[in-house]
Amino acid sequence: MKKGNKWGKLYLAVVFIVLYAPIFYLMFYSFNAGGKMSHFSGFTLDYYKEVFQDTRLLIIVLNTFVVALLSSVIATIFGVLGALAIRYMPRPFTKNSLLSLNNVLIVSPDVVIGASFLIFFTILGVKLGFISVLVSHIAFSIPIVVLMVLPKLQEMSPTLIDAARDLGASQWNVLSKVILPYIAPGVFAGFFMALTYSLDDFAVTFFVTGNGFTTLSVEIYSRARQGISLSINALSTLLFLFTIVLVIGYYFINKRNAKGTQGLEVPPK
Repeated sequence: MKKGNKWGKLYLAVVFIVLYAPIFYLMFYSFNAGGKMSHFSGFTLDYYKEVFQDTRLLIIVLNTFVVALLSSVIATIFGVLGALAIRYMPRPFTKNSLLSLNNVLIVSPDVVIGASFLIFFTILGVKLGFISVLVSHIAFSIPIVVLMVLPKLQEMSPTLIDAARDLGASQWNVLSKVILPYIAPGVFAGFFMALTYSLDDFAVTFFVTGNGFTTLSVEIYSRARQGISLSINALSTLLFLFTIVLVIGYYFINKRNAKGTQGLEVPPK
């Protein structure tokens, strides 16, 4: 067992090195005064200043966060409703069918989803821009929220709902004071996952964005094609640090909500 644990830890270390080494390489050379991705010649913050002085880029950052926040909030609302519908669906066949359709959207290639949305918006005559990007992000975020919320619903004891109804609680009170507080960690997990996916998405956004509106992922791709610029490194570093802050924030929120839901457990008779 000890030998197996040793090889397992070594494997995990190699995986993390492979995943994070390129990111830290990019971050390190974002401070290179030489302007190249090799031969570090001095420390500078000029590329970060360049990012904050680029008005067009700041507008794109604002566009990205507006789309991410709006799509995450709306997707969380619909995702919670979808998870509730799947969990309490009386017919097993219908329940399994809805869950399978939800999972298909998770595993479908982004290129297929993006192309489908492009054809859909073209048929409807919708102008590509803010609305098309927002609708697309909501659509691919809803299945993520469903998968985050559904396990919390499945582990919730039915006796909680029965006890609330025995005490005279209405359907709304059961939902707002029993179910939602219990599944709050899953709701927050779904929201943050949707937010992260929206911020990072490139493939779907690339298909549905139009002239005059773009997001950071598409902008970074466009700039990278024009040649190496360490302002891209600086921008990517800021995005990575922001993602770390989101993960840390989710951890503490989830930890606090987990403590709060412990009091909702019904003790065994």
